[in-house]
Amino acid sequence: MTDDLAARLAAVDARIADAARDAGRDPGGITRIVVTKFHPAEVVAELHRLGVREVGENRQQELTSKAERLAGLHDLRWHFIGQAQTNKARAVRAAASVVHSVDRGRLADALEAAGGDPLDVLLQVNLTDDPGRGGVEPAGVERLAAHVLGRCPTLRLRGLMAVAPLDEEPARAFGRLAGYAAGLRRVAPEATWISAGMTGDFAEAIAAGATHLRIGSAITGPRPERG
Repeated sequence: MTDDLAARLAAVDARIADAARDAGRDPGGITRIVVTKFHPAEVVAELHRLGVREVGENRQQELTSKAERLAGLHDLRWHFIGQAQTNKARAVRAAASVVHSVDRGRLADALEAAGGDPLDVLLQVNLTDDPGRGGVEPAGVERLAAHVLGRCPTLRLRGLMAVAPLDEEPARAFGRLAGYAAGLRRVAPEATWISAGMTGDFAEAIAAGATHLRIGSAITGPRPERG
C-alpha cells in the first residue's frame, strides 16, 4: 500500500506544481492538506513517513481518535475542516492546529472559551444559495471577522474557506471567493489564507489564489466502508 500511496501523492504534487506554474504562482506558496476521512490512523502514519505534515479531518470523533493514537508524531498539523457543533469545540481545539469551518460567532466563542495555545482559524463562506449549507453568508464575512478579532484573542484569523457548489463552475465560484477574501483583508490584513479546492477542482482553486488545498481520495484512494 505504501508504494501506491507514494505514487498517488507524487502524482498530485506534480499536478499542483503544474497548476501553480500555469497560474504564474510559486508552488512553494501552496499548502497541500491530505484529507484522511474514514481511513485508519495507519494511513496517516504512512503519509507521515512519506513527508506529509498537514492532515485534514471532517469529524471531531475521528480527529480526536487519530490525534491521540498518533500523538508521538509531534510535527503533524491537524486541520479540522468539517462542520463543528459548539458542544464539540473543546475537543476540536484540543486536537486541531487549524479550524477551517468557523461560520458563526457562537462557534468562535466556544473555541475561545475552550482555551489553550493560539489556534489558527478560517471563516467558512457559503457559496451557494442554500442557507442550510455550512458557512456564513458572504455579506456576513466582515461582521464575523470583527467578532473574532474583537472577542476571541486566542484565535488567529487566517483567512477564508469554501467549497465550490455542485451546480456552478468551480472557476466562477472560486473567483467570487477571491473577491470575498480581498474584502476580508481590508479589515484583517494578515488574513491571507484561502482554503479551497479538493480532488476534482484544485487546479481552478489555485488559479483563483487558493493557498491551502484539501485533497482526499486522489491521494488516499477510495474511502473504506464505514463499519
